[in-house]
Amino acid sequence: MRIEYFRLSNEESVGFISVASATPKVTVGDPHENAQHILQLVNQMEKEHVDLAVFPELCVTGYTCGDLFHNSALLKATEEAIKELCDKTAPFDITFVVGAPAVINDQMYNCAAVIHGGSVLAVYPKTYIPNYNEFYEKRWWRSGSELATEKTVLWGFEPVIGCKQLFDVAGAKCAIEICEDLWAPIPPSTDAALAGAEVVLNLSASDALTGKYDYLKSLVKQQSARCLCAYVYSSAGYGESTTDLVFDAINLIAENGSVLAENTRWNTESVYTTALVDLQAIRRDRMHLGTFADCARARGVEAYPLSFDVHDVVYTTKSVRRVNPRPFVPSAGPDLDRRCEEIINIQASGLMRRLDFTHCKCLVVGISGGLDSTLALLVAVRAFDRLGLDRSGILGVTMPGFGTTGRTHNNAIRLMELLGVKSMEISIVPAVEQHFKDIDHPLDVHDVTYENAQARQRTYLLMDIANQHGGMVLGTGDLSELALGWATYNGDHMSMYGVNAGVPKTLVRHLVRWFAAADERVREVLEDIVDTPISPELIPAAKDGSIKQKTEDLVGPYDLHDFFLYYVLRYGFAPRRIYALAVEAFKGEFDEDTIKKWMKVFYRRFFNQQFKRSCLPDGPKIGSVCLSPRGDWRMPSDASSAAWLRQVEAL
Repeated sequence: MRIEYFRLSNEESVGFISVASATPKVTVGDPHENAQHILQLVNQMEKEHVDLAVFPELCVTGYTCGDLFHNSALLKATEEAIKELCDKTAPFDITFVVGAPAVINDQMYNCAAVIHGGSVLAVYPKTYIPNYNEFYEKRWWRSGSELATEKTVLWGFEPVIGCKQLFDVAGAKCAIEICEDLWAPIPPSTDAALAGAEVVLNLSASDALTGKYDYLKSLVKQQSARCLCAYVYSSAGYGESTTDLVFDAINLIAENGSVLAENTRWNTESVYTTALVDLQAIRRDRMHLGTFADCARARGVEAYPLSFDVHDVVYTTKSVRRVNPRPFVPSAGPDLDRRCEEIINIQASGLMRRLDFTHCKCLVVGISGGLDSTLALLVAVRAFDRLGLDRSGILGVTMPGFGTTGRTHNNAIRLMELLGVKSMEISIVPAVEQHFKDIDHPLDVHDVTYENAQARQRTYLLMDIANQHGGMVLGTGDLSELALGWATYNGDHMSMYGVNAGVPKTLVRHLVRWFAAADERVREVLEDIVDTPISPELIPAAKDGSIKQKTEDLVGPYDLHDFFLYYVLRYGFAPRRIYALAVEAFKGEFDEDTIKKWMKVFYRRFFNQQFKRSCLPDGPKIGSVCLSPRGDWRMPSDASSAAWLRQVEAL
């Protein structure tokens, strides 16, 4: 699979490294021929500005040479091939790693040779030598764990040889392990990562077996997740001997538990797969997750020596992997239903436990006909059904105000009827008019007092109704509204359990649409709710009865705000970097000026509305991004946004 790319300027590309996993076609026992296939791929990758590439285990000779590995002719040809690779790539910026046999201190080792600028700069011997089932490697190889890390003459060069070393490419600290090393209970890459490695390369010649690929892929993903690193895996392919084994040419690149790129297996020609690794994201997680440093101390892992670095290279503009414009929304595919079901179950389970603990059999929910209250009602129904409670215990309250439209009102009533919940309607107009009379506020002045009075009146009603019925008020506000402070303090900001508190607006919309696709009975009304403009409906409707007050016209598109929110909270990126990612992610949707305009609004509101988040009701955490003041986000209400806004102004 090849990834789509866009380009960043040199300044914006700081913190990225372009990596590749490559599998050349091989001829077993012919290092010269194999070097030509390797060179062909290196030439192509150099043109694409790849910083670092890894090739398979023993790709210079072929993995399946058997007893030929101890033959001096093959070893001589290997040396000549290595020198040819160095000579012909001397002017290149790329650093690449190939697998080759090497005699060190009169013993044979299965090694990875790191080549850059016309030299072999580092050599990693394989640590764990498999000798079971189809593998018989101890016949030829010694474990590299017995070697001290030091400079040694090899193939006419003076590389640093040893398992416990790092090298630096494009600002990334890198380490290497070979095939079986990954399958060990504690892979060498674990200690290497704890010692500072951010990118781990694996040269492999793992044979293909039924079901093995899925297991291998899970190993790569999990190792990258546990080590908070990028893991670049390359395995042998076409051309290896098929006497007993078959090889499927696997190129796999993962970062912190997610696969960035993978190829289509069973290629008969030379192939490679590229991806861009985000070092800033890796470093932020290592800094943020204290257990990473704790584990390093517990295992007694100190920093490994740095063999070399390549900081003298002037890097050109890099290609960057495609950025998902909606990072909170599950991708379409076979896992879509499972992901949506999991999200709803998290919400429903949290609500169920709260109901069970409080012995509460009544929920009071304000139903507006909008997205948030719709999702809250659907989750409430799921919770009641799983608890075996009658849906009549859910009391949906519609509270028409000055801006309520027929479309939203009708959708609210229709949805409650279809779901079989109890409903009640109370107009807030008389009470709010009396309130305005009491405080001497003109009815025709549609300011913040005009709007907030309605929101507080609704909350006041819901709380009292809940008291009447021995129930509790279910909050409907979502994560995006909490981030922007788009809620009335002590109005819709308050509830007894905020079931949507961990769900951003883009995901709310997606989940309601998912419910619509799954249930034909409510499909029509849910689809119309999804298509209705988002609005608090606190300003009188237009003359034609349509919604006049549209939230996204006032605070900006939720697609953009959710994008900003994800990268601010999940990775702590600076505005400059988030802006660069957003420009590409939303190409064709929002222009650069629009992105900058709403980014400024996001940072200003995110900072000055923290006081509302500091006193949030309980609510379930759904994903990796959350704003609960009791857990994920602790920020003073009087923190200044000036440093962030200055960066936005400078864009």
